[in-house]
Amino acid sequence: MDWSDSPEQAAFRKEVREFIQTQLPDRYRPKDAFAPGADSSEGGEEESELTAGWQADRKSQDPEKRETAKQWADALAARGWIAPAWPKEYGGAGLSVMEQFIYNQEMAESGAPSVGGMGVSMIGPTIIVHGTDEQKEEHLSRILSGEVAWAQGYSEPGAGSDLASLQTRAVRDGDEYVVNGQKIWTSGAHFADWLFALVRTDPEAPKHRGISFMVMDIKSPGITVRPIIDMGWKHPFNETFFEDVKVPVKNRIGEENRGWYVGMTLLDFERSGIAGAISYKRDMGQLKHFLETEDGKRFRRQDFNTTRLELADRAVETEVLFNFAFRIVSIQNRGLVPNYEASVNKMYGSELHQRISRTGTKAWGLYGNVWDSKSEHAPMKAHHIKDYVGSVPHTIFSGSNEIQRNVIATRGLGLPRG
Repeated sequence: MDWSDSPEQAAFRKEVREFIQTQLPDRYRPKDAFAPGADSSEGGEEESELTAGWQADRKSQDPEKRETAKQWADALAARGWIAPAWPKEYGGAGLSVMEQFIYNQEMAESGAPSVGGMGVSMIGPTIIVHGTDEQKEEHLSRILSGEVAWAQGYSEPGAGSDLASLQTRAVRDGDEYVVNGQKIWTSGAHFADWLFALVRTDPEAPKHRGISFMVMDIKSPGITVRPIIDMGWKHPFNETFFEDVKVPVKNRIGEENRGWYVGMTLLDFERSGIAGAISYKRDMGQLKHFLETEDGKRFRRQDFNTTRLELADRAVETEVLFNFAFRIVSIQNRGLVPNYEASVNKMYGSELHQRISRTGTKAWGLYGNVWDSKSEHAPMKAHHIKDYVGSVPHTIFSGSNEIQRNVIATRGLGLPRG
């Protein structure tokens, strides 16, 4: 691992920084909402990009927010940076793995929102590899322009970690499929324009081999999106119902009954998780800053010295996570494919998120239980208690940590399967 930039990498980092400084709209620039004298209407409630930020702004009723979202998307699109890893022939920037890492790092440092979401990271690469020329022409340009946002229809009430057990059916009827079933935890479906889904087209085949991959307009008759409110009273995901939904056969990506393998397609993206590492370092920096203010000293628990040692541990752990991320990108930069290293990163990062929010809540004693971010008794506008509640599912989604430990045990340590 080489922590220093080459001259070429340093020049690219400078280019990204200058772009952000000149092009990032004020709305997306982080504000020190926890500093003394900050406007209580700003910040305080950390929102994911599924409940706020660019993806919500593009669908907002506020024309100013919609224009801001368009302005940022247009600026990124002009450089191909909506999809920095896509090949140039498909409208991406064709950045190397290390350039992607630098780009993601600088974007995370500035708090700049990504554009494209699952369209860029999941369905776009799938169409590039498996799609027809007609499908590429129809969908890729609209992903790159920020015109269309996508949601993923994978998980079902009875098929989460064991996704291949999914039961949503698609029956061929001439030039259409008729889809019936239910998906759950459909993140961002209330902001999405299109949905990509795995559906069962051959119920008699072995479960991995009877699945097809389809895309559909989320406004198609028979699709119903219902909100799921999480335990922090936010609306990041939904349940999606399909009742006799007609999907043209031309909307199937890849071969019939080969959708499982189509859905596993990924391009050579930089997948270090650097954005999470930067976010946690920023959280610790804000906490340290506030604890040193007069307001912070007023809220501190009386036996604060015991918590101070925990805060030191969390600060060290954020540096460890950064180096896990850098290890992964260094492996990719040598032309290798990270294996168990990615599982280590996901497991450690998700558990660190929970530890940071838990330690932050403890730092304030009983004040840490105040939920109302506008209360005069809420330190840092209740940031840590809200983050603590929001962090609970992080060890479950994107592959539960139990699964990650199995991967680490078998692929990393060479232990036998039980």
